[in-house]
Amino acid sequence: MNRTHHPPEFRARGRRSRTAAGLALAAVATAGTLGLLSACGGSPHASSPHASSMPTMNMPTMNMHASRPSTGRPVSGTAVAIKNFAFAPATLKVPVGTTVTWTNEDSEAHTVTSTGPGGPLHSAALGTHAAFSHTFTKPGTYAYLCTIHPFMTATVEVTR
Repeated sequence: MNRTHHPPEFRARGRRSRTAAGLALAAVATAGTLGLLSACGGSPHASSPHASSMPTMNMPTMNMHASRPSTGRPVSGTAVAIKNFAFAPATLKVPVGTTVTWTNEDSEAHTVTSTGPGGPLHSAALGTHAAFSHTFTKPGTYAYLCTIHPFMTATVEVTR
């Protein structure tokens, strides 16, 4: 067998090239996967006869800190805004019998879904300006999230 000997620096450079090519391929695959995942939320109008058959690839700027529950006191009221990929307020305090309404102010769809099994909150995907309401009949703390964007979490504290 005839083997060609290359200087060590040539072999090392070749290894780095293969490694760099592998990393570049992995980066492209990851970017493509993230693009497809971001399109999964899709437009609420995707079933429209005028909609493109290709999913939109809008990549919203997400503020990951916006969805974390605040360390302040719970806010009273009956409305929760869904905006900037967060529920506002993050903690709502209401008396038993109160109807709370969530309104989506984002351009992406969101849900309002109880985090535990058997929880009372189960909205459909809410498009822009869509709303979901629920009347709380029992005291307790009700944690919920958006199933499309699970980093979006909040709670409703229901008191007597």
